[in-house]
Order: sequence, then structure tokens, then C-alpha cells
Amino acid sequence: MKPKNCLIFGGSGQIGRNLIRKLTKNNIKVTVVTRNIHQKSYIIKTQGNAGYIDIVEANIYDEKKIRDLFSKSDICINLIGILFEKKKGNTFYNIHTLFPSLLSKLAREYKLKNFIHLSALGINDAIDSKYAKSKLEGEKNIINNFPLSTILRPSIVYSVDDNFTTNFMTLLNRLPIFPLYYSGKTKFSPIHCSDLTDVIYETITKNINSKIIECVGPEVINFREIIERLLALINKKRILIPMPLQLATLTAKIFQLSPNPILTEDQLRLLKYDNVLTGKYKSNSDIGVPGKKYFNEEVKKYSYMWREGGQFSTEKYSMEENT
Repeated sequence: MKPKNCLIFGGSGQIGRNLIRKLTKNNIKVTVVTRNIHQKSYIIKTQGNAGYIDIVEANIYDEKKIRDLFSKSDICINLIGILFEKKKGNTFYNIHTLFPSLLSKLAREYKLKNFIHLSALGINDAIDSKYAKSKLEGEKNIINNFPLSTILRPSIVYSVDDNFTTNFMTLLNRLPIFPLYYSGKTKFSPIHCSDLTDVIYETITKNINSKIIECVGPEVINFREIIERLLALINKKRILIPMPLQLATLTAKIFQLSPNPILTEDQLRLLKYDNVLTGKYKSNSDIGVPGKKYFNEEVKKYSYMWREGGQFSTEKYSMEENT
């Protein structure tokens, strides 16, 4: 039986918006929590079928208000995460460890059917990363608080609304030379956002719980190959240069001074570690939802925005090697 109400934290991001469309299309009611209803509600409202979506403004640490939402819900989904730390309490520990711990305690207290938490792939080995440590500690607390939880560990999630392919194509448009960190050898299994929401939907409808599930797309691509593919898709040629670690660290120190850094020291440390299946846990294919969408085919659908001529540019592109 499908749940009557899914409580979603982080519904305004790329994954949240896709998930809301998926759930409401299948007659599942969602309640979305946002910190600023005036800025985010107009985005969220357009994602769901009328009558199947409620938007609630609340501070994520307002336990009293959150409790009331839990009392009316069957399943809680936490999609909140940050890639770099900011001021005003937006630290890795607060967002990835403390907050999920609170949600999992409430899930147990109100006897929810499931608590689905979005974590990240490749964090087990990244012991020198604050991001990875906070994610792992959060997972540990979740499992201890509510053993029926489902933890999803996706590789890089991409779509037209992402901050990954879109940012890289913007940079590749502007920079004549592009740095390759760790010689571009780090491996990824990018998963399209709609494939990931299919995994979440399957988890909900099939009552899958008590598991860590690694979520990947159908390909394994290293960092250099990703950059080369993006260059081909936007019809650009750039010089790709392996960057020495000391210089990369220095540039990361400078970049992270900006409000929205393109690279931080912690992210640089994360890039040392492959972002692919470990074989230690079940994968999305094991639960019957393999990644179906291929990187080039999907990015091609929106890469025209970075090509000369835009939507009127030629669709022909080559995979010539960039040097």
C-alpha cells in the first residue's frame, strides 16, 4: 500500500523537484519543508499535482514544529546536504550529522514506515575529508536511532538543474586552460537525477528498508573523460593540464574565500577517492532499478545552451581528443 504522506526535507533542489513530480504523479501526497516559503514556494508548487502538495515554512531545527509534521506522516525523506560550509550554522556537522540524527529519532518515536536519507558514495575511504566524516557519522546515528532507515549513497547526480555539468560547461566556455586534479584519474558513475528518483520511489512503494544502497549510473567515467565529453558536447577545444597537488591546494585555498566557491580544500581531498560501487553494499541494480540513462545522451539535451548559436547550433559533435 502506498503511503498517505511523505515528509520531504530539501524539496527545492534538483533531486527534490524531480521526486515531488514523481510522487504526486503517482497519487502520493507530499509535505515539503522549506526555510523560506516566499523564495522557494513558487518553485516547489509548480512541481506537484494540485491537491497533492503542501508547503510548510520551518527552521529545520525547530523540533516542536517538525514534531507536528512527523505526527501526520508515513515516511520521511531527507535530501538536505551541503558541499561546502557557510556561516550561520551551515556546517557539515550540523547538516550531515546533527540534523539527520534528529529526524531519525523522530521517525522512531512516531513509528514511521521508513526514513530515507540521502548520503554520498565514496565516503568510507575519505578519512581526511570533513564532508565524508560528517556523512559517515550521520549514517551511524541514523542506523542506531532507527534501524528501519534506508540510506542511499549516490555517485554524482546530474541533470539540467545540477551544479556539476552546468558549472563545468560554464567554466570550459570561459577558460582556455582547464586543470586536471590527480591527473583526472578519479572514477565516477554519474547517475541521472530521474534514475535516482526512480530508486527512491521503488524504496517507498516496495517498503525497502534497513539497507545501505549504492546508487550509480550505467557507466564508469574518470574525471578527464567527463571533461573531454563536455568539451565535445559544447564544441570547444581546451588545453587540459594535470595540476600539481601543491598548486591545486593553493588555488583551492583562494577559491574557498568566495561565497560560492568552485573548489574547496575539502572537495580537493575528496577528489582523491573513486566514486564508484564498492561491492560492500547492495546497489540500485540489486533492488531492480538499474541506472538507464547515459551521460552523453542526457547532457546533450541541454548542452546547446553552452554552444555558439545555442539551440540553433548544429547538433553534430565529435569526440576528438583534447590535449
